Parts: sequence; C-alpha cells; structure tokens
Amino acid sequence: MRARALLVIAMLAVAGCGGKQVTQAGDGAGCEAADGRITIATGNSGGVYYVLGGGLAQLISGNTKLKATAAETGASVQNIQQLVNKDYDIAFSQGDTATDAVNGTGPFEGKPQKIQALARIYPNSTHVLVRSDAGINTVADLRGKRVSTGSPKSGTEVVANRLLQAAGLNPETDVQAQRLDLAKTSDGMKSGTLDALVWVGGLPTAQITDITTSMKGKVKLLDLSALVEPLKKVNPGYGPGLIPAASYGLGADVPTFVVPNMLLVREDFPAANACAITKLIFDKRADLEKVHPAAKQIDKMTARQTDPVPLHAGANQALGS
Repeated sequence: MRARALLVIAMLAVAGCGGKQVTQAGDGAGCEAADGRITIATGNSGGVYYVLGGGLAQLISGNTKLKATAAETGASVQNIQQLVNKDYDIAFSQGDTATDAVNGTGPFEGKPQKIQALARIYPNSTHVLVRSDAGINTVADLRGKRVSTGSPKSGTEVVANRLLQAAGLNPETDVQAQRLDLAKTSDGMKSGTLDALVWVGGLPTAQITDITTSMKGKVKLLDLSALVEPLKKVNPGYGPGLIPAASYGLGADVPTFVVPNMLLVREDFPAANACAITKLIFDKRADLEKVHPAAKQIDKMTARQTDPVPLHAGANQALGS
C-alpha cells in the first residue's frame, strides 16, 4: 500500500505541471534543477522578449538538466493568462501588467492571479513613433489618426490605452486603433496605412530599428515627459526615462516613460528549478548580453524589486547567495 501511495503522489506531481514532464523532485534540494522540460512565453517575434527568451532557453538547456523552449506570443496579458492555465512554465511580463494580475485589476478585473516572480529584469521604454508628415507633435494629436496599439492582450496594448486616456483621448472612439503585432505594424508604417504606433519594449527593438532606418527622416518619436505624472497615478511602476539618440540613429535623446519587466512563474513552480534558473541568469548575464544588449540592464541589485508580485522562494534563495 505504501508503494502504491508513493506512485500516486509521483503521478500527481507530474500531472500538476500541465504535462510538461517537470518533476517536483528538485524542491528543497538546494539549487540544482531537476530533469524535465519547460516552456517560456515571450512576445512578438520582432521584440526583445522573443530574442531574450530564445537566449534564456538556450542558457537553461545548456547549463541545467532542464530542456527549455521559447514560444512567440502576444506578450504580457496573454502570457500571464496562459502561465496560470499551465500552457507555459515561465513568462515574460511587464511589471504593470503583473501588478494588475496579482491585484485583480485592469485586464484581470476581479480575478487575482496566483503568480510569483523569479526576478525583475531590464526596463521597457515606451515608443510613440509617428509619420513626420502626419501633423502629430503630441499624443493628443493622435485624435482621428490610424494608430497601432499593439497585439491584443499585450502589455503594449494596456500601456497604449492608458497613454491615450492620459492625453484626454478615448482609445475606442477618438483614434482609429489597429490591434497589430509588431511585424504588421512595421508593414503599415512603411506602406502608409498607419500614421503612428505605440510600442513598449527594450532598447533597441529590432523592428523599430527597421522602421527608422527604412523611413529615415520620415518618422519621429514623440516626447512623452508631460504624461509621466498622470500615468504614475494609474500605476506607480511607471517612471521617467530616455530613449538615447544612439538607439535608433536619432538626432537627440527623446524623453519617455519606462516600466520594469519581470520573469514570472506559478506558485507551484519547483523551488530548486526556480533557484537554478534565477542564479543562472545572473551568473551568465554576459551570455544574454550577446543575445541582446537590453540584458546589460539586468541588475542583481534591483532583481528583488518585484512588489506587489511575490518573489518565489527559490529565486529568493538564488538572489541571496
């Protein structure tokens, strides 16, 4: 009977991981990951989440017993929903979206999500890129314009709607909102079917570089500094920032606002796996920097700053070592 009970417990442990074959054997066993497979929810293929997510998967697969794969997604909101549904094991997310998730606000109204963080990572910068000939000099000038507000259920879409509201616009009626991923947004800017785009991502974002290079002199980034304080009242995670001129070959730095990113897991993610992966990110950060320069801003000093999202116990162990 005892043997049968142990077998049932083992089967339940595997079933509880959504069929990903991640065992619970590593829990409490220090900081060494157990054998298994995990999946990472990233974002649009033209964005930094996707690039760094692929790099992280390679890092995990090459340095632990885990085999990791990264998947393209619509990003933050969708990532959290599918993380909780056990479609993925780790998810990239903006901090504002993660805050909404644990508080049951915004896109998660009335439905708090049981998620935890492995670490706060690099910040995202908000880009409002407009055609120079469209008569747009402020966000308020987007009234009546054709604007890409990002993929459905993305962190960009959440920020875009809040940004428009802070400028006194109704996202549903005052702009011609197009809910497009970054690749289709790029095509729209180049073809002239879009007047502007909102994008929230790391620096530089390859698809934005492609637009600014191919449309050199025909597009510009808007100064968003006047909207920082109104947006901080919506979510205190928003803060002032700059898009350096060198990021996209601009004539000058452009004031914007930033939001931190996090790596998220479910509450039942094995502690030893969480510890091993978190430790790996900081021990091998130089390898991630080779994948994308945004990784240079991953800092152990700020990694614990995930409130109100709880820090996973395994990550806490890794960051304390």
